[in-house]
Amino acid sequence: MKINWGTSIVIAFALFISFILYFVLKVQSDSKYDNELVVEEYYKHDVHFQDEMVRIQNAHDLKVKPVITIDANGITIVFPADFAPKDIKGTVALYRPSNKKFDFQVPISLSNSSMSIPKSKLIGGVWDINMEWQYNGKPYLTKKEIYIK
Repeated sequence: MKINWGTSIVIAFALFISFILYFVLKVQSDSKYDNELVVEEYYKHDVHFQDEMVRIQNAHDLKVKPVITIDANGITIVFPADFAPKDIKGTVALYRPSNKKFDFQVPISLSNSSMSIPKSKLIGGVWDINMEWQYNGKPYLTKKEIYIK
């Protein structure tokens, strides 16, 4: 049987499409290739972008800003000394960009001007910290990216 050039082109296209479909199906079915969004309901989150920018600007305008540090015990967050600790309300959200299974939130509850997050809750790698807090009714948002060894 002799194959002409038209049949050869159709066979080549069929092989190429099979090759591409094999890799698409492999990536979609294998759990080690995780292709999830970093933020659930991305578009709803994006609608409130202007509010977020106002809260970031409020935090930026502070004379003394909260300080986020990493030490051997974990993460320590120190609020300005002139703020009354009982009036600071909010949450600290820790996001793991590589895997959302490790994301968690910690409510801000202070007896003095600092709080800590133990290292036992954190695994090594990059973490995004979003600290949403209020003081005397004014909203603030502090963001920081850290690396845990």
